[in-house]
Amino acid sequence: MVQVKSGDIINVHYTGRLTDGTLFDSSEGREPLEFEVGSGMVIKGFDEGVTGMSVGEKKTVHISVADAYGEVDSTYLAVFNKAEIPSDIPYEIGMQLNMHQDGSGQVMPVAVVEVTELTITLDANHPLAGKDLIFDLELVSIS
Repeated sequence: MVQVKSGDIINVHYTGRLTDGTLFDSSEGREPLEFEVGSGMVIKGFDEGVTGMSVGEKKTVHISVADAYGEVDSTYLAVFNKAEIPSDIPYEIGMQLNMHQDGSGQVMPVAVVEVTELTITLDANHPLAGKDLIFDLELVSIS
């Protein structure tokens, strides 16, 4: 029986949830996720989770913070004076915004994590940083 190894292109259905059961992503109702195993296209723990699977196999993998999106990095938090934020940009805690990086033209997604009378704090960490993840996997194909 053929098993997944590094370099294979695979298709996998998945459901991702946090350890408290909160669902954060799923391929249900969509095409399966296609990627090259070991290429860095997915988090390390997901790559390791599918390695060795056979077509049709289902399993659940628990991925630690270190093999997922890493710990929350405080250097990705930025505090701005409200006066620096254009008045036409609404903001409240939990809201996702896109922040333009100086000169590069790149857009970075950020979350509003704190609002005070004078400041707003934005977090550019991945939303799943600092969290252990659980994935239910079903291997659809190997090519």
